[in-house]
Amino acid sequence: HINEQYEYRRKYVHDTLAKAGIPLAFDAVIARGGLLKSTPGGVYLINEQIKHDLWHADMEHASNLAAWIADEIAHCAGCPSYLADPVVTDELRDLARISGIPELPRISIFHALNSRAVSRSYAARIGRKYEELNLIVAHLGGGISVSAHHYGKVVDVNNALNGEGPFSPERAGTLPARQLVDMCFSGKYTLRQVKKMLNGKGGLIAHLGTNDVASIAHKAEAGEEPYKGVLDAMLYTVAKQVGAMYVSLRGKVDAIILTGGIAHSDYCVGALREQIDYLAPVVLIPGEDEMGSLAFNALGALKGELPLQVYHPQ
Repeated sequence: HINEQYEYRRKYVHDTLAKAGIPLAFDAVIARGGLLKSTPGGVYLINEQIKHDLWHADMEHASNLAAWIADEIAHCAGCPSYLADPVVTDELRDLARISGIPELPRISIFHALNSRAVSRSYAARIGRKYEELNLIVAHLGGGISVSAHHYGKVVDVNNALNGEGPFSPERAGTLPARQLVDMCFSGKYTLRQVKKMLNGKGGLIAHLGTNDVASIAHKAEAGEEPYKGVLDAMLYTVAKQVGAMYVSLRGKVDAIILTGGIAHSDYCVGALREQIDYLAPVVLIPGEDEMGSLAFNALGALKGELPLQVYHPQ
């Protein structure tokens, strides 16, 4: 269990700081947000409620330990500890929450930190503010999220962790509901096995046995099957999700930003451009800038430029 790794990870961070000769003397320590209960985006002062909800989170992820480690280091340094734009950032429009089954509302889980970081970067590049723009951001990594940013709020996005939207290198995305139900009750799989199919062993891994997109793209470019067919199908699901977010923003889109590790692939970017570039200008910001975004948020909180949010789970 992730929680059992806390002491190992905490000690590793301390040992790494010591080896680098960095003293525990900071103005702030900021953590990547974990799988808290749904909450709006922004900067949060880490408190006991946040730590409790991360320790008892419904879903496992290493980021659930980040706030614990950050708070412990901050305590040693005598400074505040923050987290910002956790993956459960939820600013969905009310109508975007409703699914066809009342007990199964749509859930906002996505790459909020990097999606906002690249949005701010693009806005600064063109001399505008993030809060003035309508953007579609496709984060293309081990998981894939496509989010609609409406004047600084993410009003719609697929659940990129375990159950909706494009399939990705490791995740299954949206599945045929009846076939999934039949599979769950077939007696062939345990609950844990099915959950792993959705997140960890789905997507490209399930089809091709690997999540190495660079290698798959190289084979796809050479026309080698099944690599080309499966990768093209994944990119098609991404393009369809971009189209859905275009509708969410009613066609008023300043740019479509492609980010994440897969955005380094010329093959993947080219295939996506062919399917979406008639909707809005496509902007390429490959990789991730989560560390830069964390620093931006911590500095903004310290200077009073970014208001501290109060964690009130929805």
